[in-house]
Amino acid sequence: MLQAWQNIPAHLNPIAFTIGPIPVSWYGIMYVVSFAIAYYLIRYRIRSENLGISFETVQDFFPWAIVGLLLGARLGDVFIYDWSYFKNHLSQIFLPFDIGNHWQYIGIYGMSYFGGLLGLTLAFYLFCRTRKINLLEFSDLFAPAVPLAFTFGRLGNFINGELYGRVTNKFWGMYFPMDFSGQLRHPSQLYEAFLEGILLFAVLWSLRKYKFPIGYLTSFYLMGYGIARFIAEFFREPDKGWIFWSLTFGQWLSVFLLIIGATLFFHKKFSGFRP
Repeated sequence: MLQAWQNIPAHLNPIAFTIGPIPVSWYGIMYVVSFAIAYYLIRYRIRSENLGISFETVQDFFPWAIVGLLLGARLGDVFIYDWSYFKNHLSQIFLPFDIGNHWQYIGIYGMSYFGGLLGLTLAFYLFCRTRKINLLEFSDLFAPAVPLAFTFGRLGNFINGELYGRVTNKFWGMYFPMDFSGQLRHPSQLYEAFLEGILLFAVLWSLRKYKFPIGYLTSFYLMGYGIARFIAEFFREPDKGWIFWSLTFGQWLSVFLLIIGATLFFHKKFSGFRP
């Protein structure tokens, strides 16, 4: 039983099915599921709560959100983590083919949460400015739904066997095929799915019922994610070369999000600021 648990990653196939010569990955499917979950949760909020925002506006925004998130996540991974490779393979940033190898299909791998958040934030800003919508009021609508959608992205990482955790001697550790050292690792993708996804969703979804000032739910999300990610990073294998003062790059970015969220919260609390 224990051996079966520890070897679960070895039995997971990242490819769900193929369409002709094109493989369809579970990771890609998880992105579709994530967008669908966010879509239906937000629709539920609009239908059940008096929010003053029409669902048609949300429908208009979703293409902006998808493009902003995917572009930001991709470019964030390229420029933050893998520029040494992609500077010599520029076509592979967005094309799933190796042009220099007879257009062989290789897929697109590498997405950054923080890059995706930056791209999504830009999409929010541009859309709200174009439509003359209160930015924080609009982001408050989405904030409680985002964590549950995010959960499936981390499950996609787990199926891929990537972003695994640090070496451990705990019995619930797992062997990941991409780890050539063959050591037990924390299944940190599952930790993140729970902390940054399920737990944060449960908290924010409960808080949405209260009539907070505009911007509070957004600040709660930023602070909550920052804390959850900071904790999860203690179990996740750090990216090589990205440790400063014993903290990982992800932890520094988490601290940054926490500061932004706290600043927004106290600014709204004491100044009555309306963006």
